[in-house]
Amino acid sequence: MTFQKSVVSEKLDRTSGYLDEVENLFRFSAKEILADSEKLHIAERLFQLIVDEIIDINQHFIKELHFDLSNDLEGTFHILGENNILPQDFVLRISPVVGLRNRLVHRYEKLDPKTFIESFQKEYTDFEEYIKFIINYLEK
Repeated sequence: MTFQKSVVSEKLDRTSGYLDEVENLFRFSAKEILADSEKLHIAERLFQLIVDEIIDINQHFIKELHFDLSNDLEGTFHILGENNILPQDFVLRISPVVGLRNRLVHRYEKLDPKTFIESFQKEYTDFEEYIKFIINYLEK
């Protein structure tokens, strides 16, 4: 397999769609989301789907452009940073989403729902920024 912009574009489109859903959900306050378990579970699932898509994108870049492999999924962001696809300061900001995703999905440790929702509401625009960086790279 060789690098396929279409694969990355499809994943970016899905991610954008999930972000549209997030924006609709975040019309509600953190308090309203936390009071409704359905809304909370939707937020958790959307977060997982977004992170899964961007990890897949990272891995596609790494595999198909023959970059050094990462020891873990968080490291995939660092590999893209080292190869000038993502800015280093952005990598430091976004890469911890992998650990948060793992705590949500695998229930490794108790995650405070209030902290999760407030953090997600405040920082979901990082995912939009990720999309812009990837699109800029693909257009070069």
